[in-house]
Amino acid sequence: MPIEAFIFGGQRSTAMPLGYQSFNWTYGVYAAATMGSETTAAALGATGEVRRDPFTMLPFVGYHMADYFNHWLDFGRHLPNPPRVFLVNWFRRGDGGQFLWPGFGENMRVLKGVVDRAHGRAAAIEGPLGWMPRYGDLDWRGLDFSEEQFNTLISVNRGVWQRELTEHDALFTRLYDQLPKEFLFIRGLVVSGLWRAPEHWGPGRPRNG
Repeated sequence: MPIEAFIFGGQRSTAMPLGYQSFNWTYGVYAAATMGSETTAAALGATGEVRRDPFTMLPFVGYHMADYFNHWLDFGRHLPNPPRVFLVNWFRRGDGGQFLWPGFGENMRVLKGVVDRAHGRAAAIEGPLGWMPRYGDLDWRGLDFSEEQFNTLISVNRGVWQRELTEHDALFTRLYDQLPKEFLFIRGLVVSGLWRAPEHWGPGRPRNG
């Protein structure tokens, strides 16, 4: 059966938008490789700290993690049309600590958007991290969820992502002897995208310049 999309997700209260599509395969591998989740009472470590979990596979990889990254990159090199890569996050919180997305069965609205995007039935706009859905690109039937609420969920904060990229650097330092050099170029593209966008990017806000 053909695979048309990969979906990766972590538990993040601030940095990650509700969902987006990577610009290309290499960009998607970078995004999956730098994924993290905030620790909870059920996980090791202080609550709220970000634990890097590349591809959500860290406990299961029995060899050098950078080799795993290279395997994914090489996989895409041999495909004329590699699967699209999507990132999702159901756990973003507001200033008061409340979850901004209802989650559970409502997640299917985002997943339907992924399927529609993979089949060319849904549009997207260019954001600082990838192709971002607009409010009208998702099916809201049966759910009272405003465009303002959605724009908050999909927004990207440059200051938050500056700290995020610093944590990417810490991961790369530990793996540097075998780190794919493509990752260094993609990191530079992420920085460029963030600095060309408004400090608080959201759908409908024009790029700087």
